[in-house]
Order: sequence, then C-alpha cells, then structure tokens
Amino acid sequence: MITNALAIANDSHRAFSRWLIVLLLAFISSSCVTSQPSNTADICKIFKEKRGWYKDANKSSRKWGSSIPVMMAIMRQESAFKAKARPPRKKILGFIPGARASSSYGYSQAKTSTWRWYKTKSGNWNAKRDHFGDAVDFIGWYNSVSERTSGIDRNDTYHLYLAYHEGHGGFNRRTFRNKTWLKNVSQKVSRNANTFQNQLYGCEKSLKRKKFLGIF
Repeated sequence: MITNALAIANDSHRAFSRWLIVLLLAFISSSCVTSQPSNTADICKIFKEKRGWYKDANKSSRKWGSSIPVMMAIMRQESAFKAKARPPRKKILGFIPGARASSSYGYSQAKTSTWRWYKTKSGNWNAKRDHFGDAVDFIGWYNSVSERTSGIDRNDTYHLYLAYHEGHGGFNRRTFRNKTWLKNVSQKVSRNANTFQNQLYGCEKSLKRKKFLGIF
C-alpha cells in the first residue's frame, strides 16, 4: 500500500512538473512577441521605442536599396506593425468564423508561398514573418524585385505598393487599373512614406549616434 501511494505521488509530481514546464514555455513564447509601437504615425518614436528596429531597417535599406521610410510605410499599411497580424476570417451565414482570406501573416503580411520564395532567393532560410528584422528585409527585397522586373523606381512608393499588393505579374498586367480603392490606399502609403521621410530627417542622426555608442 505504501509503495502504491508513493508511486501515485511520484506520478502526480511528474505530471505537475510537466504542467509547470508547459506553462512556463507558453509564457516565454508570449513574452517574446514584440508589442505594437505606441505611436505608429511617427517613425522617430517608433525607432526610439523599439530597440534594434532602426538597425534592422537600415541594414535592409543598404542591402536592397529601398529607403527606410518606404519600407516602413508599406509595413504600417500591411500590419500596423503587429507581429502576428492576419487577415480577418470570412463569416459563414454572417456569424460563423470561416477560413481566412489568405495565408498572409506577420509584419509584412507576406503569403506563405511568397515568403518561401523570399527565403530561397535571399538565402535567409531561418526567416520568420513575425520577426521585424526578417519582415523589413523581405519588404526591401520585394521592392528590389519590383524595380528589376517591373521597372519601378525605388523611390516611387505609389507604384511599389501597387506591385506589393498585386504581385509583379498582376502589376505588369495592370490589374489595379479599375481598383479605385487600391489606388487610394497606394496614395495613402505614399503620403505616409513622405511623412516618415520628413520625420527621419530630424532624428536619424541621433539614431545613428545611439547605434555608434552601442545602445542599439
């Protein structure tokens, strides 16, 4: 009887320990997700609040030739800087949650197939869509492909966003021609990029200085 009681106690202890480990791992996983910036309309405040984001964006800009304000304006439109952003679910009969509109996910809202293409072409095999550094690198890479395959100037935010949304094939076929709503969104992204550019003029020196001093 004593032996059985000890065995039961040990089993209960092991089960409780496993439960604690699972709970701890879940907590660690959730704590690793970066929260949305408190002010998504000010690029200086974003970079000052989110340690390392300027460094990642600057690295992508130098690598792919796409400006920081353009990449950040596209990301703001796509996900509002939410790490785990997804398209809303379709409603069945108006109230039953159905499938999502697409496989878009993360900061860049890249689809699964497009993300796989990026990893293959860029060599960034461990890239994750909910990691800011990988997502901003994806946007820079995609814009460089738009410049190369669709002839879009790297500073032409309006047409870069159209290509980002429609895909290069769609853009080249001008699938956006009758989509007034999309052209309005592209104009908004272009305005945001200009705003970000003006803001960055006033704070980029201090961001670079912090990087130099080792704060980033």
